[in-house]
Amino acid sequence: MGHVVVVGGGQAGASCVAKLRALGHEDPITLLCGEPVPPYQRPPLSKAYLLGDMALERLFLRPESYYADANIDLRLNASVQAIDPEAKTVALDGETLAYDDLVLTTGSTPRLLPAAIGGDLDGVLPVRTLADVDAMAPRFVAGKRVLIIGGGYIGLEAAAVAAKKEMQVVLVEMADRILQRVAAPETSAFFRDLHRSHGVDLREGVGLERLNRAGHVSSAVLSDGTELEVDFVIVGVGIAPDTGLADAAGLTIDNGIKVDAQGRSSDPHIWAAGDCASFPHDGGRIRLESVPNAIDQAEVVAENILGAEKDYVAKPWFWSDQYDVKLQIAGLNTGYDRVVTRDGGAAKSFWYFRGDTLLAVDAANDPRGYMIGKRLIEGGIAVDPEVIADPTSDLKALLRK
Repeated sequence: MGHVVVVGGGQAGASCVAKLRALGHEDPITLLCGEPVPPYQRPPLSKAYLLGDMALERLFLRPESYYADANIDLRLNASVQAIDPEAKTVALDGETLAYDDLVLTTGSTPRLLPAAIGGDLDGVLPVRTLADVDAMAPRFVAGKRVLIIGGGYIGLEAAAVAAKKEMQVVLVEMADRILQRVAAPETSAFFRDLHRSHGVDLREGVGLERLNRAGHVSSAVLSDGTELEVDFVIVGVGIAPDTGLADAAGLTIDNGIKVDAQGRSSDPHIWAAGDCASFPHDGGRIRLESVPNAIDQAEVVAENILGAEKDYVAKPWFWSDQYDVKLQIAGLNTGYDRVVTRDGGAAKSFWYFRGDTLLAVDAANDPRGYMIGKRLIEGGIAVDPEVIADPTSDLKALLRK
């Protein structure tokens, strides 16, 4: 089977190499990680780690010693320059590395503000890597003024941390409502009320006109003409798949690196998994930005490198932690035409239907609703929306039908 080289030291890359070894692959494995630390969890960066509730070592997916013990050549600060599919080589700084199979787990990159409106000023910070969060953490001081651009989950999580640190927080979302791309108005309203109850100045339908400087960023002019004095700015306006290497190598790109159901790209010896890969799903094509997808897809790729010929079937789920609320999401709400709210007081969930088909559930402090909803969705079990809406009904009984 030969030498497997994995480019990208995130959750997908780490999962792929570990699975290869667990399945008995005895030939060389090289994991090329662009950062100076071994693979780590990204979700806690904007939550527990930024709050100071999680030590650096707890972020690591595995102890650094694991890679040497498993005979995995982990290379940190590895800068991959190019891929030559014909020669089956990867060009690094001063070295050419040959592979038999190459796995691209390059992840995604944060969308940045244009330099023309001040996006390159000191104190304008993205939220993606450990280095990003380490750069902003010392700025999280009570009384400081932070402007957060973007009302997606990353922006909202950063706002929650800042509010808990007793900072002055303004969050602006250019769309009509926060979470507009990913959630129903009901979920948006829930989190709008949550953040405002914690003192966040949340402004929807308002964009950024420009940032001004006085040595570093000092103020922001919003699209409604408002000018705000700020100490720093957090940019949470989404991510894009990191396809640069794949594109330059001539691989097919379609909202990410296009792979088949088994994870192969347009080159039979190059595979892709995680945020950077788009794959067949329900008669179409999808790209999922989530930890479960990164793990599961990368492990299927590892199996297929070893000859399993197994299709990857995604079972999407996601989560977000904000203040004392844990949001758990099962399924994909694309194409919903009705949302049913189940209000259990402290536990609240929003159930997405298309006709009579349950597509997804957003469960806030409702782990029971989340788990049952996930099983209903994955099992294709028909449910009565009126039963869902009644908080006294026994959801578990739906699984027995």
